[in-house]
Amino acid sequence: MRKIQMVDLQTQYQFIKPQVDAGMQEVLSSAQFINGPAVRNFQADLEAYLGVKHVIPCANGTDALQVAMMGLGLKPGDEVITADFTFAATVEVIALLGLTPVLVDVLPDTFNIDPDAIEKAITPNTKAIVPVHLFGQVADMDRIMDIAQKHNLFVIEDNAQGIGATHTDAAGTKVKTGGIGHVGSTSFFPSKNLGCYGDGGAIFTNDDDLAHTIRGVVNHGMYKRYHHDVVGVNSRLDSLQAVVLNEKLKLLDFYNECRKCAAIRYSQLLQDHPNIETPVTSGDCDSHVYHQYTLKIVGADRDALVQHLQQNDIPCGVYYPIPLHLQKAYVDTRYKEADFTVTNQLIDEVVSLPMHSELDEDQIQFICKTILAFLD
Repeated sequence: MRKIQMVDLQTQYQFIKPQVDAGMQEVLSSAQFINGPAVRNFQADLEAYLGVKHVIPCANGTDALQVAMMGLGLKPGDEVITADFTFAATVEVIALLGLTPVLVDVLPDTFNIDPDAIEKAITPNTKAIVPVHLFGQVADMDRIMDIAQKHNLFVIEDNAQGIGATHTDAAGTKVKTGGIGHVGSTSFFPSKNLGCYGDGGAIFTNDDDLAHTIRGVVNHGMYKRYHHDVVGVNSRLDSLQAVVLNEKLKLLDFYNECRKCAAIRYSQLLQDHPNIETPVTSGDCDSHVYHQYTLKIVGADRDALVQHLQQNDIPCGVYYPIPLHLQKAYVDTRYKEADFTVTNQLIDEVVSLPMHSELDEDQIQFICKTILAFLD
């Protein structure tokens, strides 16, 4: 059996090595390292894949979220509602811009932001909602978009974990995540479903005016060299990363199908145990791309299981061990523990197993047998 890894980037690289190596050599030979043809090709191909009018590549996923908020013209003091149970980058950029983060609880089955909690948190100062498609599953975008329309709010999709997932709305229309709200963002960190070999990110929108503003923001606020029309940042995707991303984009649906197959196999082997709750899919088979395969360990010692897995050379992760409302940087006297009952329970129960497109049957069998042996 091959060594089990949380993400197997080496094996994945070997499959696309000739194309990646040739593309990188072409960039090195041309010396067009920033905004070269590879970046423009990737931008166009990702627009076609997602079905959005505009993709604006940038340097990383955190920048993508920040630039999206800057493009919308949010001002200090504006309140932005997002989930308490997610990675810190989501709330980090809200605070960096002088906006007011408002954290709310999540749903116990999908781990995604609770629409009822969103509605309860809206005030006259609320200007935007940031749903996170956590672990690769689409948030309840029909409810969220209805709430946003009712209260005249922006929706900024954090699609860092959900790229390639599809939302089917009430009318049966299918839309890729990132293209549902007013603006979307993603990360191309190497471990993502669509990851490069360094840092990278992108912003998506169907709004022509917003796209124009964002293109200036990512390039020091310039539309014409040395003419700074808006306050901007320096956040660009380099050509070498674009080469990797364009090769992986061709295989993204294949990669995601492999993840789904691995997830199904995990669930088949684990779902009948009384101490295990396997992931729930709220929509159809396209609505979850399993960036993470996350179990809930109920009525057993999750931390002891993590230690047991590690002792058996099985990597795993607890995403996330501390809720954002208890992080020192984001503590706020407005928050009450009673408002975060689901999050506070999840941090003691969740554990994410190895998940990537290269997992094989022997590895999955070994991981599941090791978990069941510990719990029995």
